[in-house]
Amino acid sequence: MTDNAVLRQPTVPVTMTWTFRPLLRLATGLLLLCLAACAVHPAQDRRGDLHATLAVLATSDLHGHVLGYDYYRLREDPSGGLDRIATLVAQARARYRNTLLVDNGDTLQGSPLADWQARVQPPDCSGRLAIHEAMDRLGYDAGTLGNHEFNYGLPFLSRVTGVPFNGDDPGCRGPNFPLVLSNLVRTQDGTPLLPPRLLLERHLYATTSDGRGRVLPLRIGLVGLAPPGILRWDHRHLDGRVRMADALQVLQAQVAALRAEGAEVIVALVHGGLDASPWDPGMDNPGWHVAASGLVDAIVLGHEHRRFPDPRASAPPYAELPGVDVAHGRVLDVPAVMPSFWGRALGVIELPLVRRDGHWQVRRASGRAFLMDVVDDQGTPVPADAGVADTVAEAHAGTLAWLARPIAESAQERSTFFAEVGDTSALDLVNQAQADYIRALVATSHPELRDLPLLSAAAPFRSGAAGPDDYTQVTAGPLTQRHAADLYLYPNTLVALKVTGAQLKAWLEQSARRFRRINPDVAAPQALVDTTVPGYNFDVIAGVHYVIDLTRPAGGRIVDLRHPDGRPVAPDEPFLVASNNYRAGNGAGIGLGAEAVVIDTQTGNREVLIDWLRQRGHTGTPAEVPPWRFAPLPARVKVEFTTRAGLPAEVRFGPHRLRHLRDLGDGRAIYCLHIDP
Repeated sequence: MTDNAVLRQPTVPVTMTWTFRPLLRLATGLLLLCLAACAVHPAQDRRGDLHATLAVLATSDLHGHVLGYDYYRLREDPSGGLDRIATLVAQARARYRNTLLVDNGDTLQGSPLADWQARVQPPDCSGRLAIHEAMDRLGYDAGTLGNHEFNYGLPFLSRVTGVPFNGDDPGCRGPNFPLVLSNLVRTQDGTPLLPPRLLLERHLYATTSDGRGRVLPLRIGLVGLAPPGILRWDHRHLDGRVRMADALQVLQAQVAALRAEGAEVIVALVHGGLDASPWDPGMDNPGWHVAASGLVDAIVLGHEHRRFPDPRASAPPYAELPGVDVAHGRVLDVPAVMPSFWGRALGVIELPLVRRDGHWQVRRASGRAFLMDVVDDQGTPVPADAGVADTVAEAHAGTLAWLARPIAESAQERSTFFAEVGDTSALDLVNQAQADYIRALVATSHPELRDLPLLSAAAPFRSGAAGPDDYTQVTAGPLTQRHAADLYLYPNTLVALKVTGAQLKAWLEQSARRFRRINPDVAAPQALVDTTVPGYNFDVIAGVHYVIDLTRPAGGRIVDLRHPDGRPVAPDEPFLVASNNYRAGNGAGIGLGAEAVVIDTQTGNREVLIDWLRQRGHTGTPAEVPPWRFAPLPARVKVEFTTRAGLPAEVRFGPHRLRHLRDLGDGRAIYCLHIDP
C-alpha cells in the first residue's frame, strides 16, 4: 500500500441507504483494501497499541466560487476557488494516509455562476449544479447546509440536493455525497428535513510501535448545525414549513444515537462561529458551546468568514474567548477549524487515534488544526486543477453570456472605493430603484401608507473585505447584467418597513458602528474603519440628512437627523423605509420586529434594480450632496482611510476631502481624511 492511499467504503446514513460512490471508485477501494491486508501481518498486534491519524479536510462558505475567476472584472482571480482547493486536497491526501473531506455549508449561493444556475438556467432533475460536479470530482465524503442554501427556496434546494423534503421523491440527482442537518425540522410533524446524522464506514491504515501496518475499520459519525437566523433571513421561504430545534439538545440526542450505532469519531459541522456568552437556542454561532458539551471530537466552523486558527494574525480571531488555543486550533481541547471563505483556504484537523481493546479512541487534546492557504506567504498561489474548469466549462460559458447582456447606459463611473467616506454613487442607483418600486406599490395597493415619508437603505456590499479587488465598479458606457450583479451582490428580496424616528436613528447608529471612535486629543494617525464590522451592515439611508460624530462612542454618534427641508426628525413620527429581507430579519438590535414589515414584495432587489435601469435606459447623474456627513474634527487629528491603490491623489465628496498618503504595496492605499466645517 502506498503512503497516500485512502481506503473508503460507501457512505451509509443512519436514516436511509444512499448510493453515492461510483462503482469504479468502490472497486478501487476494495482492491486497495485487499492489497493492504496482504501487506501486513494478519495476526493481532501484541507488541503495543495501534496508532493512526485521521486528517479531516474541510471547506466552508465556498459561496459558489467553483473557479478562481472574478466575474465582475472578467479575469482570473488566483486568491481562491474550488479549482485551487482541489490542488490543496491532493497535497493533503499525499501527506496523510487517512483523510475525510467535508463541506460546511453556504456552498450553493454567492457568485454570478451560482445565480445563473439558480435564476436563469436551473438544472433539471437529470443535471447537477456546477459546484456539485466539481465537488464530486474532488471526492467529498459529506456536507451540511448553511443559511444561504435557503435563499432560492425549498423546491430549488430539494431538486439540486436530490433530497425529497415533502416525502415525494422527484428522482433528482444531487451530489454524490450525503448531506446532514440536525437542527432543522418540519413544522408539521417535527421530523428532520435532512438526515440528522450520518455514519460513515471507512478503513484506516494504522501502525504499531515497531512500524508494522494494519488496515482496520473505523466508524465516523457526523452531525450538522445551521444558524437559527435562517428563519428570519429567509422568512418568506421557510415560515410555516420548518422550525429550528435547540442545537445542544439535538446534538446530545444525535451523538448518543451515533455512539450507540458504533461511531468511534464524532465530527460536528457547525455553520457558525464561536460565542462564549451564555447559551441561547437562538445563537447563530454556537461552536464554543458545542466544544464545551464534550460530545464531539472535532468541529468545523464557518458562517463568519474568518480564519481559525490564524496564530500569525496581529489579532487572532477568538483569542479573547476562554479555552481557545489559537496556536494549535483547539477550543476547550477540541480541535476546530474555520477555513476562510470563497475557497481561499483548506482547513485541516489532525485527529490522533489509538486502538485499544478492539476500539478506536480519539486523543482530542493532542489533536491540532491549521489552514492550507491557496496563496502562500510570498503571495504565490497554488496552481488550479484544470480538470475542475473542464468539468464546469458549460456553466461558466453560460454565466459569461448572461452577464454580457446590456441593460442601460452609464454616463460616468460609479464605485464603492470611497463609499464609507461619502461617495454614494453606486448606492444611489439601488436606493432610487428601491424607492421608485415601493412608491408605485404604495400608490396602487397600500393607500394607508401614502402619507409616510419614503426612505431607502442600501449598503456597499463590496468594500474591500476580500482584498483590493473587492469593490463595486461600474465604468462609463454600456451597463450590463454583470454590472447589476456587482451593484447588488446578494439574492435578497425587497421589503418596506414602517419605523419611527427613534428607530430610524437607532438604525443609523448601527450603521455608524462601521467606524472607529476617533480621539480628538490624539495627534497620531487613527484608522477610520472598524474592519470587524462588515461593510454590508453600513446602510446609507436616502431621503433624510444626518451627521455622524466620530468622537462619540458607538450608539451616540448620530447628532443631527433632519428631513430634506431642514426639519428635525421627531422620535415618534413614522417613516417607510425600502430595504431587504436580510435587514428586516436582523432588526432586533434596533427595536424592529416582524411587525415592522408592512410590504413584502417577494421580488429580488437585484431584479428591481435591473428592471428600473432597463426602463430608464440610463443611470442619470449621482447625487451632488450625499445624505450624510461626518461632524468636523480638529485640524490636528489625522484620520486614515484604506482603499484600493491606483485611484486619484485627491478626491472630494461633499464636505469630505481625501488626500493620498502612501501605497501599501499589496494593491491597497491609505488616504488622509479632511472634513470641512
